Amino acid sequence: MSEIIAGATIDAARRALAARFEAGGLDSPELDARLLVGHALQLDLTGLVMHGQRQLSRDDVQRLAALVQRRLTGEPVARIIGAKEFWGLELRLSADTLVPRPDTETVVELALDHLAGGGALTRSLRIADLGTGSGAILLALLSELPQAYGVGTDISIAALATARDNTRFLGLGDRAGFVACSYASALQAPFDLIVSNPPYIPSADIAGLAVDVRAHDPRRALDGGDDGLVAYRALIPQAADLLRPGGALVVEVGFGQSDDVATLMAEAGLATDSASIRADLAGIPRAVMALKKRR
Repeated sequence: MSEIIAGATIDAARRALAARFEAGGLDSPELDARLLVGHALQLDLTGLVMHGQRQLSRDDVQRLAALVQRRLTGEPVARIIGAKEFWGLELRLSADTLVPRPDTETVVELALDHLAGGGALTRSLRIADLGTGSGAILLALLSELPQAYGVGTDISIAALATARDNTRFLGLGDRAGFVACSYASALQAPFDLIVSNPPYIPSADIAGLAVDVRAHDPRRALDGGDDGLVAYRALIPQAADLLRPGGALVVEVGFGQSDDVATLMAEAGLATDSASIRADLAGIPRAVMALKKRR
């Protein structure tokens, strides 16, 4: 890393790395540089600003060089530092969990808006997050719903361990439990809300994903089968059986999948309407909701 040498200031190192990342075609060069410099030096944003004129030691440069090399080969910053912010919460990651993405916050938004409309934000609720991974969706919801209790499921024992760690780290350990199973297969009714971000990438499309996804996210959390809908065919009927009347199922979907998923929900006896689909910031339909009909 010849552009950064011992004796350079932290500010100079950040600028040099941002320029290198930009030249390398990375999407967020300045943010990546700030996060990696902060991680290497164990400084948060305030610390980076306060100590911007501090000079780097030889050890600092060596630690930073190792991180930079990993980023330039396509490893996501979140993987390198082992954590990612989601819904304002810092979540720890592992090789067995997806990196939580801003698009997934659309699921949280749609679920909370539905509950707010029914006056249920402060009620005692039971929530299930199917395929919880790092626990991102479940923990975001519990952080907003003080009287809710949640259950996260996953087929990966290692992913569940990561979710448990995040739950304890965020002080939500007494309000969540975790079960090893395929989607909702081991759960018992009733639930007021069920959420999921299942694998939905068609198998043939995985090779064309960005390297930071295809090479670093667990394939089983990406691969949705030939048409990308295999997981929905499994989990939607399970959820329909577990929801109490009036309960909601909210799932994340991939590009062009919202109508097909809404159809699967209707075939399982759940009710959808035009207000049940929420687009992400790019305008892509990203979350689909259905309700269990009241008797």
